[in-house]
Amino acid sequence: MGEARRIVVKVGSSSLTTAAGGLDADRVDALVDVLAKTRSGGEREIVLVSSGAIAAGLAPLGLRRRPRDLARQQAAASVGQGLLVARYTASFARYGVRVGQVLLTSDDMSRRAHHRNASRTLDKLLAMGALPVVNENDTVATDEIRFGDNDRLAALVAHLVRADLLVLLSDVDGVYDGAPSRPGTSRIAEVRGPEDLAHVEIGSAGKAGVGTGGMVTKVEAARIAAAAGIQVVLTSAVHAAEALGGGDTGTYFHPTGRRSADRLLWLQHASTPQGSLTLDDGAVRAVVEGRKSLLPAGIAGVEGDFSAGDPVELRDREGRAVARGLVNFDAKEIPLLVGRSTRELARELGPGYEREVVHRDDLVVLHP
Repeated sequence: MGEARRIVVKVGSSSLTTAAGGLDADRVDALVDVLAKTRSGGEREIVLVSSGAIAAGLAPLGLRRRPRDLARQQAAASVGQGLLVARYTASFARYGVRVGQVLLTSDDMSRRAHHRNASRTLDKLLAMGALPVVNENDTVATDEIRFGDNDRLAALVAHLVRADLLVLLSDVDGVYDGAPSRPGTSRIAEVRGPEDLAHVEIGSAGKAGVGTGGMVTKVEAARIAAAAGIQVVLTSAVHAAEALGGGDTGTYFHPTGRRSADRLLWLQHASTPQGSLTLDDGAVRAVVEGRKSLLPAGIAGVEGDFSAGDPVELRDREGRAVARGLVNFDAKEIPLLVGRSTRELARELGPGYEREVVHRDDLVVLHP
């Protein structure tokens, strides 16, 4: 960990704010002190994924707790995001570090053009010596306001910038084999694979009422990043310096896989399926076991209203999602293709129909 050159650090709302909801300047400054010292000398690069916009906007708007309705959450985020970035800008300025704000939505991570633009922006900010501060663009979120309390977003950003290390900071100093407050429980120092946590009771969001995630989303984010070949440390904000220095703190997740293509990672973990295709048994075997493209002949049914290029689920006859992919046709075209060969379709409808419905390069198997 101590040799990691490019690092993504994610910090939760509870580590930046007071219980009443306002930003805690001392906590922000303490985190900035650690990050600025970590990157001093120019040998290490930091991307900060920071929650806290909604929490920071609560007190200024007279809200005692995080609201449940979307409109007030977005209003709080609108007020709080400016306060959050202003605080980071002022705090990092003490070290002569320029901050660049990058606001992302799940749509930005699931559409390839947006995804590439985000990658280029982050790379250029780092190349120019700036420190990117990434957050969910809460003010324009339409489905769920959160990305899993930014934990899942942090894992995807770590892959996006080809990070060597992801550090997830919260108010708990690691994963425990039970409730941390319960006598006799102990911190799990290392996780080498899912089996190490198979019998562990993972807690949900904390009591402060300003965050949305909890240990469940952090462990899931750690698994996503580890599966992409990235080291992960999960610890508390007060132990940030030890984590970034390679010290024995928190829970360390060993990389469990290799880096995959960007589009496959976001397709599996960030995309929202716009519909589904039901496959016959032969097509399920070809896609799941043979890692083949999905051809029209293997489709048994279609649901949803999607356009060419949208992500869709591929399901077996029992309705289980077995894969996810980018479809090459609009939903209204699919019924014309069902059960037919590409050669037949080309002869009847034209050469544009002599192609896969989902190409294997744009497909990820969910349950091998």
